[in-house]
Amino acid sequence: MVSRVRRATGTRGVGHTGTLDPFATGLLVVLVGRATRLARFTEGLAKTYRATLRLGARTDTDDATGTVLEERGPTVWPEEAAVRAALAGMTGRQLQRPPAYSAKHVAGKRSYQLARRGIEVTLPEVEVEVSALELLRWAPPELEFRATVGTGTYVRALGRDLAERLGTVGHLAALRRERIGSFDVADALPIDAVLPDLALRPAGAVVGHYPRLDLDDAEHAAVRHGRTITAPPGLAGTVALWHGGDVVAMAEVRDEGLRPVVVLEGA
Repeated sequence: MVSRVRRATGTRGVGHTGTLDPFATGLLVVLVGRATRLARFTEGLAKTYRATLRLGARTDTDDATGTVLEERGPTVWPEEAAVRAALAGMTGRQLQRPPAYSAKHVAGKRSYQLARRGIEVTLPEVEVEVSALELLRWAPPELEFRATVGTGTYVRALGRDLAERLGTVGHLAALRRERIGSFDVADALPIDAVLPDLALRPAGAVVGHYPRLDLDDAEHAAVRHGRTITAPPGLAGTVALWHGGDVVAMAEVRDEGLRPVVVLEGA
């Protein structure tokens, strides 16, 4: 996707936020030009996925691309009420064991690189946030669910753990990312529509979840040179600084001043 957008926009300054698993589809937020400097301000955004879990077979990747390691189903499939109860019990802050095939680092290597070499990988549990889990369809041996999760949460691991709660094993047969923060896949361009003269959204769309401060001309001139400006009362943390209809910098409130930490406009 980065290569396609580079060709369409004629610039090498292209990056993306939130890598998708190879078998997954859905939303990818791509940043172009100086907007690539805003990537780190998207890291905490909640993500929503639609997943299809196939029960009865466990794979080494926890998805349909892997090798089946075990086949085991219950003698009687649980009722829909039990499935809903299991999903409800998996929301909130919790510890999660990432899949062996993941981008986590182990001894300087990506976990999936070691797993592909046949090296057994057992990753430590990490704390994650699962805001919501919604059952969409229950048709044994498959169920569809929608998950809204925080940074670092693996939906493949959610599927694996849900299968265990239901007394069986399972893997994700499909995964689609529907939302990242305020960005919705329904508003996204399909891959084939990434063509020359691509119309881009303003950079401010990426940081709309941050407090906003509109600058006057004098403040704008100071911020362009990286200088600290006076912070209005009540502001705290990270703030998006706007001028001329778009974001021009990101700043942090320090000692009653707004110190630019990322400036999109050069002096």
